[in-house]
Amino acid sequence: MKDLVSTALDFMEGVDYGDARLVQIQEQQITVRDGKVERIQVSESLGMGIRILDHGFWGFYATHDLSVANIAEAVKQAKAIAQASRIAGGRPLQLAEVDPVQDTYVTPHQVDPFAVPLDQKIELLLKTDEILRQGKHIVNRELQLRFVKRYQVFGSTEGTLIEQTIVESGGGYHVFAFRDGILVRRSYPAAHGGNMQRKGYEFIEEMDFLSHAPHVVEEAEALLKAPPAPEGVMDLVIHHSQMVLQIHESVGHPLELDRVLGWEAGYAGESFATLDKLDTFQYGSPLMNITSDSTLPGGLGTYGYDDDGVPAQRVYLIQEGILRGYLSSRDTAPFIGRKSVGAARAQDWSRMPIVRMTNVNLEPGEMTLEELIDGVKDGLFIMTNKSWSIDQRRLNFQFATEIGWRIRNGKLAEMVRTPIYSGITPVFWRSMDGVANDWYLWGIQNCGKGEPSQAMHTGHGTPSARFRNVRVGSVRD
Repeated sequence: MKDLVSTALDFMEGVDYGDARLVQIQEQQITVRDGKVERIQVSESLGMGIRILDHGFWGFYATHDLSVANIAEAVKQAKAIAQASRIAGGRPLQLAEVDPVQDTYVTPHQVDPFAVPLDQKIELLLKTDEILRQGKHIVNRELQLRFVKRYQVFGSTEGTLIEQTIVESGGGYHVFAFRDGILVRRSYPAAHGGNMQRKGYEFIEEMDFLSHAPHVVEEAEALLKAPPAPEGVMDLVIHHSQMVLQIHESVGHPLELDRVLGWEAGYAGESFATLDKLDTFQYGSPLMNITSDSTLPGGLGTYGYDDDGVPAQRVYLIQEGILRGYLSSRDTAPFIGRKSVGAARAQDWSRMPIVRMTNVNLEPGEMTLEELIDGVKDGLFIMTNKSWSIDQRRLNFQFATEIGWRIRNGKLAEMVRTPIYSGITPVFWRSMDGVANDWYLWGIQNCGKGEPSQAMHTGHGTPSARFRNVRVGSVRD
C-alpha cells in the first residue's frame, strides 16, 4: 500500500504541494429488532484521494482504480482541477508549516473486533433482547453492534509518509413503550446508535449490555406514568449523556475555523464565534474549559496524525470561559496566524479533508453530581439526548431529552417525561456555575458536514454540569 502512495507522489514532480491518501475501510453492523436478526451489514472500500495545491488553489481527485496508469491519470486530473480553481479566482491559500515525518500509528486495543465470531455478537444481542421484552408495555426493541477498521497511508511531497490503523467498536439499544396514547423511548447507553470508542471488542464488554437491560425496561415503564416536565425558568443539572450533544452543537461546530471563515455555509450554517472574538470573547463562565484533544485514548477523534499529516495534540479552545482558539487545518490556520491544531479529516478516500471536530472536551470540575443537585432548590436533572435543533449561526438552540427528574430542595423527586430546554449559546454557557468530576467519554457517530456531505465520527469527554435560570418545558404527546 505504501508503494502505491509513493507512486502517486512520483507523478507530482514539480507541483507546489501535493499529497496522496490511500484509505481502506472495513465495517460490520449487526441489528436485532424485536427478537430477530434484522440486518447484518458488511462493507469494505478501498481507494485513493489526490490533492494538488497550485499557486494557492486546491485540486482534488479520487479513484478506486489503483493501477499505476490510473493513479497517474488521477494526479493529472487533480492538477487540472487546481489550475481551473486558480482561473476561477479568489484568495490564494497558504499552508501552515508542519515538520515532515515518517511514522506508524495503531489504535490501542486488546481484542480485534473482526476476529470475534459473528455468532458471539448475535448471541449477546439476542440475550439482551430477551430481557428487554419482559416489559409489559414494551412495543418495540432495537439493538445493534458496530465495528470499523480503517487502514490509511498518507504521503506528501514534503517528505511525510504515515501509516495508520484505526479500530472502533460500539453499539447500544433502545426500547419504545406505549400506553394510553403515550409513547416513550429509553436507550442504553445513549440514543442515536449508543456509544462508540476507538477500542477493540473489550469496549462492548465494558458496556455490559445484559446488566443494564432491566433498568432500561423499568425506566421506560415508569416514564409512561410520569407527568410532563414543568414549563418555566429554573435551574438545570445536565447529565454527561446529554452534555455530549450540548458541547457538540454549541461549542464544537461553532469553533470549526472553516465555518467561522464562511467556507461552510450551505450545508449547516456559519458561526457566531467570529475572528474578532478570539482571545477576548467571554464564551462561558470561568468554569468552562474546553479542549481539542486528538491524543485522548479511546476517543472517536483520536489518531496519530490528521489528514494533513499534522500530529495529534491537545490545545485549549476555551480557557476559563474565554475563546482561545479554533479547530483548524493547514489551509485555515494561516488566517489567524497560527499553526494547525490537526483537525483536517475526511470521511474516506473519496472526500477531500475539511475541518472536523476531534475530541472536543469539557474538562472535569471538583464537585460530585450529588453536590450539583444539592445546590438546586427547584429545578430539573435531565439525561440522554432525544433530539436537537440549533440555528444557522449556532446561537439559538433547543434540546430534548428522554428522561428527567424534578429537583426539590436539593433532592431528586418525581420523574418527568421528555424535558426540553432552550437558550442562547453564550448566555447559557455563562450561567454554568458547577462542573462535576464524573467525566465520561462519548462518541458521536453521525456528524454531518460539507458538500458533498461527509459523515464523521467525533468524540466528546464531558462531566455533568449545572446551569442557572434556564427555560425548560416538555415535548407534548
